[in-house]
Order: sequence, then C-alpha cells, then structure tokens
Amino acid sequence: MKLSTKGRYGLRAMVDLAVHSADGPISINSIAKRQNISDGYLEQLIGKLKKAGLVDSVRGVCGGYRLAKPPSCISVGEVLMVLEGDLNPVDCAGFNEDKSCQNADTCTTKYVWKKINDNIQDTVNHIYLSELMDLKEKE
Repeated sequence: MKLSTKGRYGLRAMVDLAVHSADGPISINSIAKRQNISDGYLEQLIGKLKKAGLVDSVRGVCGGYRLAKPPSCISVGEVLMVLEGDLNPVDCAGFNEDKSCQNADTCTTKYVWKKINDNIQDTVNHIYLSELMDLKEKE
C-alpha cells in the first residue's frame, strides 16, 4: 500500500494543527510554510477534513483552522480514511460482502489480503495525533 500526497500532507497538516493549537486558530499559510505544502493544495485537504468534522474554521482577522476534537481523540486512521478513502492494499471482492467474486470459495490468498488489511486498520486506528505531537516535541 502506498499513500498519496493527500494522506501524507494531510496528516502532516493535522499534526501541525495539533502542535500549534495553543496558539489559537492557525492560518493555511503558516501551516503551508512550516510543512512545505502549497497553499492551494492544503486548502483542498483542509476542506475535506473540515467537511468530515475533524477541523473547524474560525473567521476574522485572527481566524484560521483548529482541530475539531482533542488530538487524543483523532486517530491517524480517521485522517487517512477522509483523505485516501479505502486503505485496503488490494481490491479483493472475496472479503467484501457487498461484492461478488467467482473464486471466493476456492481463493486462499484472500486471507492474506484480509490479514494485511486488518493489521493496517488496527495500526492506523490506534495511533492518535497526541502521540505524534509528543514525538514532534521530542525532536
């Protein structure tokens, strides 16, 4: 599985928001500069995160963006699912009930893909922004 720039940059932006949250709302421009991401692209990513309820916007002169929930309540998995969608390493209809696969009954590799998928989901859903903040602060 390879994450696109949407997932990688969006996660960096979320960690940036978490780290700088004590400073009040953070502008797109300041995140973009610190993370070396174009303002326009970051705006698109933040828009998706806002629509998903992970980020709030504050209007006005001192406006910007902030996390909608505490960093300890936002998992890496939530962020990646919003920006990347499905994190399955392969499209295997054998373990998706809503799809049909002619080989589902005889395919043994579907168990490999399911185990990989389950481990990816378990990992990203149990890492929170607060943990990444702590790592960032130790740098």
